[in-house]
Amino acid sequence: MSTAGFNSQNGTGTGQTYTNGPSQNPVALQQPSGVGYSVNHQPAYNQMQAKVLAPPGPALYPSGPYQPVPPGPQVGSYPPAPAQPLLPRPQIGVLPSHTPPQSASPGPGPWPAQATPPAQATPPPPAVTSTGYYTGPPAWQYAAPRGPAPNHVNPAAAAPPLMSHSSTQPPGPGAPPTSIHGYTQLGSAPPPMNPLPPHTYQPNRPAYGPPPTMKPTAPPAGPPGTTGTPPPPKADAQCWGAASSARPPAEPDTQEGDVECPGDVAGNGPQAPNSYNHVDNRMAGAAPPGPPGRHLGHYPSLPPGYQNTSAPPPSSLHPALQAATQPYTQGPLPYQQQPGGPGPSPGPAPAQLSPSMAAMSLQSSTPEALRVVNLLQERNLLPPAPVPAPTPCLTQDLQKLNCSPEVFRCTLTSIPQTQSVLNKAKLPLGLLLHPFKDLSLPVVTSSTIVRCRSCRTYINPFVSFLDQRRWKCNLCYRVNDVPEEFMYNPVSRSYGEPHKRPEVQNATIEFIAPSEYMLRPPQPAVYLFVLDVSHNAVETGYLSVFCQSLLDNINALPGDSRTKVGFITFDSTIHFYNLQEGLSQPQMLIVSDIEDIFLPTPDSLLVNLNECKELVQDLLKSLPNLFEKTMETQSALGSALQAAFKLLSPTGGRMSVFQTQLPNLGVGALQSREDPNQRASAKDVQHLSPATDFYKKLALDCSGQQVAVDLFLLSAQYCDLATLGCISRYSAGSVYYYPSYHHQHNPAQVERFQRDLKRYLTRKIGFEAVMRIRCTKGLSIHTFHGNFFVRSTDLLSLPNVNPDAGFAVQMSIEENLDDMQVVSFQAALLYTSSKGERRIRVHTMCLPVVSSLSDVFAGADVQAITGLLACMAVDRSVTSSLSDARDAMTNAAIDSLSSYRQSALTIQQPGLLAPACLRLFPLYILALLKQKAFRTGTSTRLDERVFAMYQLKYQPLAFAMLMIHPALYRLDDLSDEGALNIGEQTIPQPRVLQLSVEKLSREGAFLLDAGLVMYLWIGRNCHQNFLSQVLGVSSYAAVPEKLYLLPELDTAESQRTRAFVSWLRDQRPFFPSLHIIRDESQLKPHFLQNMIEDRTESALSYYEFLLHLQQQISK
Repeated sequence: MSTAGFNSQNGTGTGQTYTNGPSQNPVALQQPSGVGYSVNHQPAYNQMQAKVLAPPGPALYPSGPYQPVPPGPQVGSYPPAPAQPLLPRPQIGVLPSHTPPQSASPGPGPWPAQATPPAQATPPPPAVTSTGYYTGPPAWQYAAPRGPAPNHVNPAAAAPPLMSHSSTQPPGPGAPPTSIHGYTQLGSAPPPMNPLPPHTYQPNRPAYGPPPTMKPTAPPAGPPGTTGTPPPPKADAQCWGAASSARPPAEPDTQEGDVECPGDVAGNGPQAPNSYNHVDNRMAGAAPPGPPGRHLGHYPSLPPGYQNTSAPPPSSLHPALQAATQPYTQGPLPYQQQPGGPGPSPGPAPAQLSPSMAAMSLQSSTPEALRVVNLLQERNLLPPAPVPAPTPCLTQDLQKLNCSPEVFRCTLTSIPQTQSVLNKAKLPLGLLLHPFKDLSLPVVTSSTIVRCRSCRTYINPFVSFLDQRRWKCNLCYRVNDVPEEFMYNPVSRSYGEPHKRPEVQNATIEFIAPSEYMLRPPQPAVYLFVLDVSHNAVETGYLSVFCQSLLDNINALPGDSRTKVGFITFDSTIHFYNLQEGLSQPQMLIVSDIEDIFLPTPDSLLVNLNECKELVQDLLKSLPNLFEKTMETQSALGSALQAAFKLLSPTGGRMSVFQTQLPNLGVGALQSREDPNQRASAKDVQHLSPATDFYKKLALDCSGQQVAVDLFLLSAQYCDLATLGCISRYSAGSVYYYPSYHHQHNPAQVERFQRDLKRYLTRKIGFEAVMRIRCTKGLSIHTFHGNFFVRSTDLLSLPNVNPDAGFAVQMSIEENLDDMQVVSFQAALLYTSSKGERRIRVHTMCLPVVSSLSDVFAGADVQAITGLLACMAVDRSVTSSLSDARDAMTNAAIDSLSSYRQSALTIQQPGLLAPACLRLFPLYILALLKQKAFRTGTSTRLDERVFAMYQLKYQPLAFAMLMIHPALYRLDDLSDEGALNIGEQTIPQPRVLQLSVEKLSREGAFLLDAGLVMYLWIGRNCHQNFLSQVLGVSSYAAVPEKLYLLPELDTAESQRTRAFVSWLRDQRPFFPSLHIIRDESQLKPHFLQNMIEDRTESALSYYEFLLHLQQQISK
């Protein structure tokens, strides 16, 4: 990486924008045009662009406002029930509206009087503007496209064929009988697996431009043998700005990562000039014609046992691949074998796993995922249990080996062959990761970590063994040698079966890294606590809770004999604590010059925990009393952070910052930007972006020195989290927020703080980490979401990594995947454990490639799509506006359902139609529009809104979905029917109810689980048995006003209820507070705000939202 590029990470040098995250920070410095993340200069991009003016390509959006594709008869709106008239159709870009009582009208234009019931005015529908997510050509694309990828051109057809199969292959697909989804019916002959598509484009089709021509790729010059295996990459300068040093060509990685340096041969995205991907890109056209199973010029001769004309011996293949490739070895078949990916292959590869995979999408009947659902007629769509992740359409053996969806999940479990097919589907393509999740996983200790010499992919279950000595990479298709050490299987203690090693049997695995993965000795665990001790902080009472919690858990801090700790407190001055061994008590050192901060005794402020534990304990016992009577109201947070950074820079480590007010003194001082009067009335929310770049610059400095900053915000007043949060976001830290925290007035928050703190102090941690995501050639990564710094195109810098952090990434299809049946994704996380071990955790996921739009829809993962859209909407809110993000989310639902109706359905029906797999999509989009991060018309504190946005981007998908669409359960009739038995406990499993007051009953008790908070609502006429047996009260009136604990009663009802609530809490890493509320409780409005399907003064009901979507689709 260039010096300028590296300096921009640390806030020095060229004045470039800090290129972190999906979009440039509005307050950052101006960046020269054309400078992006990578060494390559490329146009800067802006994620989630509005529908820009761009020449439309094949199957892409036109540049103007939303326009459904004209072909096919337009079906009018399905008539609603008489009491629910259709909403009028607004003009494009104009919001039809009325002015509801005490709520500002979001847009101009009168609302027809007859359109609403007289009792209550109907709020305006979301506007349909020219804002959308799926633009064309993709506006958020990371790299400049390498050229148009029309869906009617097969690039392989322009080059000499790899296998002589064209004599038996028809020139195009036949016309078998189809269902309404285009699925082949029984009795029809299956078409070829990858037939050459006919030219089916329509030049006069208004919505899409004429397809551009594509020139055939000429085969590279030179003898045939020169194209088989690219030479090993040259050694580059190491990352971290180190001087050049020679590295072994087979393992060109150093500490970074798994970790290719930005100039090394990388997997995807814009490449440095010394990348060899251009060789691989032309391999498909390089081999001359030859007989099936013989690839002249690549491998002139093969041992007879490994030729493609006979079955491979049992020891040569992974069992799943062996089983999948058997049909290819039995003489003529109606399916002709296709080349295995871009590179010629003498043996089976994941791209030619089995013809049965193609048959899986040619089912005799429509699969459940594509069952047509009329959303306006089917009321009860919510399943009774949590929505499971869809299973990819892979062979059973491959699916057994696949990565768990809890760790690695894709928005589309069937990957489209081309970008044009993806554009037609109007669905986002992306990955959601939970890479450091607490798991029991195999750990491999080996001096040789086997990786592809070209793209550096780690060997995994989806590679193919050509013989015992060679394996083919499933990402770039390069053929690699099997090292001698890999021939021995430590599990079975046998030799000569490399395909049975743990690395090839497990999609998630961890390696103990050898010394070449380190640029310095692994750092010790270092923990520095930075504590606000101003008058406001002492009033909240958090200090005594913190000190007691650390005292209780000090022996459980992750680490070894080298673990270090330190403490800094601050108000208008900075206080250091000398804890050097030999002192009789801790020594406080005060620095009042906050403008030019310095460390008074640098060597004794961070001390070895084991050697100085008694002094540390003495300090924790005395700290709460030390500042008990302080009247100091000012907060010099910026200076305290600078001091902490200086203290941690030599080693790296974790900085834990506790803040209770707006910093108002010295560097980084802020002023209040919140206007309480605008909380509910403003259509657009201001001040979602940082007020200063001080905290972002400091975070980037911290990242460069392997320091992560975690922020705990405990305050009843505005603290400008939009600005302060940057210190954690760009240093890979976490943000914890406890609004209205007070040790006496808010006991529920105190309990939540205690539980979160215990988890935070004792959970697993990884230091000086980096993560790289690779994918099969033809796919590219262009935008990341989460807390990190982007060091190069696909390398995330994570000074700390914790098991509760989630990440998301957007992807695009740069090259057609015509010759592939599957693609793979691999995430590799290199980190230092708290015990000082350098480790690499690798996750690999395999997904099928499909060509039809129906198959793309059938593989849609509605929760993953919603999670990725939420991340994109957060960025759009900050870089553009909240209303822009809301419009774009609404358009996402309109676009996908419109595409399904026009392109995937062959028999048009009236109504708002969706495939069963997307039946919850409009509900989830409406839930996002009503979520605290994006809602309008409801009083929402600015810090609470920003925190909700942080949570959507940072939480793993399972937890983020609870915050988007809470779960509602009835608790007064719990039974053991269908219960889970965990250990000696029986956990009831009540049905998940729809989020509507019509599901509530005054005779019942209902639990609402909204992720960070739970509400137990007690109906006015709740059964006496529940009140006495569960709550321990004699009557409804005796339920306390502020009750946040379920009493431990020795009754079956109490044990069932507590077991269920505890089970829900134990499934997440944070502790949700519980509020038990009555009908007249002050918290009841908060409870009702989560009834997403109901109409509010400023938002549509679910049914009205569906009508609005139908009107827009029917235009």
